[in-house]
Amino acid sequence: MASFSNFGNDLYTGARSVRIVGRQRLWYTISALLILISVVGPIMRGGFNFGIEFSGGSEFVVSNVASGANQAIATSTVETVVPSVVPKVSLLGGTSIRIQTAQLTDIQTRDIRNLLATNYNVPTEDVTASFIGATWGADITAQALRGLVVFLILAALVMTIYFRTWKMSVAALVALLHDLVITAGIYGISGFEVTPGAVIGLLTILGYSLYDTVVVFDKVRENTMGSGRDLSKTFGQQVNLAVNQTLVRSINTSVVAALPVASILFIGAVILGAGTLRDISLALLIGIIVGTYSTIFLATPLYAQLRSNEPAIRKYDKKVLANQAKAVESVSV
Repeated sequence: MASFSNFGNDLYTGARSVRIVGRQRLWYTISALLILISVVGPIMRGGFNFGIEFSGGSEFVVSNVASGANQAIATSTVETVVPSVVPKVSLLGGTSIRIQTAQLTDIQTRDIRNLLATNYNVPTEDVTASFIGATWGADITAQALRGLVVFLILAALVMTIYFRTWKMSVAALVALLHDLVITAGIYGISGFEVTPGAVIGLLTILGYSLYDTVVVFDKVRENTMGSGRDLSKTFGQQVNLAVNQTLVRSINTSVVAALPVASILFIGAVILGAGTLRDISLALLIGIIVGTYSTIFLATPLYAQLRSNEPAIRKYDKKVLANQAKAVESVSV
């Protein structure tokens, strides 16, 4: 722990430096590969596994079943009534079983409900049946997309006003879209159902990703503007110092955020079988990890590159490089 603290202190003072700015081609290549995998992966798996809320269908929930009840009973029950249907069966909390199928008729729904009650030895009242139309999921998706667009516009405006440059907003939004694509792609590759819980988790990471980016950019602004500017370093070197100064903080914040989310994912997916907990926590866990990467290795180097060709920055860098060259010559002599 002490050595890690010393490492962080060295990064902050500049005694050590991790070269992040200036290696944009490497980070862009890694991000491009991740995005490519995130796009191609779900396609190769046959697309996203949309839950009943988006695809529509019938759902049965059997409550108060015996502990450790066989889920295969539910599958065989549905296939007995409707042989052509392939049900999705999951355990909810250890005492309830959820069965999802394609849309069924009223007669098929009634027969399956009664047979489930008989096979699991529970009263008929403990078996609930419901139908969800696909239009509900379409409406939720449309609202989520509208909310996303509004959020991105407002976030861009606020960041532009706060940092007094639109280029920070562009870099932050590029990183944000990068996080969304990769998170959605990994979610699709994993085969987890896309449910409203997954959408909530996906939208939640927007705030986390921007928060981490804003913290780093605030340090970048402090280092590159006004009295905080180090006149012995070029603009890119100052930005790189800012990333190094916040590197340990970003890692610590991500670890602290990821550990409880990973615990929730394990509990929801393995112990409780709770779909909502699992769906939200998986999206959050992926988003936290990818968001930390994009802030450090994508947003900040991109911002430095966007400003590197500004006349004032080029003039300043030329002067600093000349001074650095003179300093090297004087030392060598």
